[in-house]
Amino acid sequence: MPAYTFEALDAQGQVQKGLIDADTARAARSQLRARALVPLVVEPAAASVQDTPAGGLNPVLWRARVFSAIALAVWTRQLAGLVSAGMPLERALSALADEAEAERPRNLVATLRAEVNAGSPFARALSQFPREFAGDYVAVVAAGEQSGQLGAVLERLADDLEAREALKNRLIAASLYPAIVTAVAVVIVVFLVAYVVPQVASVFEGSQRALPLLTVVMLAVSGFVRAWGVALLALLALAVVALVFARRQPALRLRMDALWLTLPLVGRLARGYNAARFGATLAMLAGAGVPILRALQTAADTLNNRALRNDALDALALVREGAPLASALAQQRRFPPLLAMFARLGEQTGQLPAMLQRAAQQLSNDVQRRAMHLATVLEPLLIVAMGLIVMLIVLAVLMPIIELNQLVT
Repeated sequence: MPAYTFEALDAQGQVQKGLIDADTARAARSQLRARALVPLVVEPAAASVQDTPAGGLNPVLWRARVFSAIALAVWTRQLAGLVSAGMPLERALSALADEAEAERPRNLVATLRAEVNAGSPFARALSQFPREFAGDYVAVVAAGEQSGQLGAVLERLADDLEAREALKNRLIAASLYPAIVTAVAVVIVVFLVAYVVPQVASVFEGSQRALPLLTVVMLAVSGFVRAWGVALLALLALAVVALVFARRQPALRLRMDALWLTLPLVGRLARGYNAARFGATLAMLAGAGVPILRALQTAADTLNNRALRNDALDALALVREGAPLASALAQQRRFPPLLAMFARLGEQTGQLPAMLQRAAQQLSNDVQRRAMHLATVLEPLLIVAMGLIVMLIVLAVLMPIIELNQLVT
């Protein structure tokens, strides 16, 4: 039975909002009138969470996802706990819908409950919202339903979501301080060059003495910044916009992603991060009972780097032709050799999911360690570089003053 959201007036003239189950919108209005409510708006609950309504138009251009990454992990763990406790899926979804505080999560869960109540598999209901539930999420849930171990599979899925988000947050934390220091340094240097240096230099305009070379260079830099600073800023903004549009072209994005992987420091971090995500997803899908070909396809789709995604699809083609997974991964040079090694151990021992999960964990630890080491090295280097630039600016200002004082004395 579908779920509908409604707005209705009660006997006191107050607007009441909520959810109601009915076969049709007309039946929903009849139920509201039976409750002494005057229906104002009655629409399917799915309409408030779909990216594009049934008419094909999308009046909201930038709509946030219903579940953030952390919220999705928490919701998945709550659902896993209720299902593992023996509660039917329909009742578990109903309980989660009642507990939801915001309207959009409540409507989404109510729509899922209505689909399940109508006889649709849970995975099929989830697949109607691809923006909220990725392909690997739906595939794992489908495998859990088929095996009758939905609760355990949801627990594993929640663990994977939390581990993935933890790795992402650690990488962001490692890069946050250097980014802040760099931004502050740029602002300070631009302020000194564009405002302070010209103010001090104006004192020496009437002097017939030649200024020191450092001061002359700094005045030239200051004049260039003041004359072309706005144009350079606009050019930088245009370059960013051009980069965004260029990445929408498949061929250009493939080349850019491949080039990104060849960079000295961040390239290795990118390879490790994507390989860890690929291995963890593949381990989770294989452990849930998803066929290896489908698991490889789904795990490849989770990779943001197009070059690595193509490598994963090449490995999929080799496995489809009969090659072992370890051999197929070993032929893809962009993937770390550790992943192929553990895949080979898993195939030899019959514990492929466990070995892939161990490889993903080691790759994740290595990425975190390298990111923290890089951030630790960058922090003092950025501070020293900022100090040197400020020192040069100060010297450029002070040197004429010192020479003037020597002449006076």
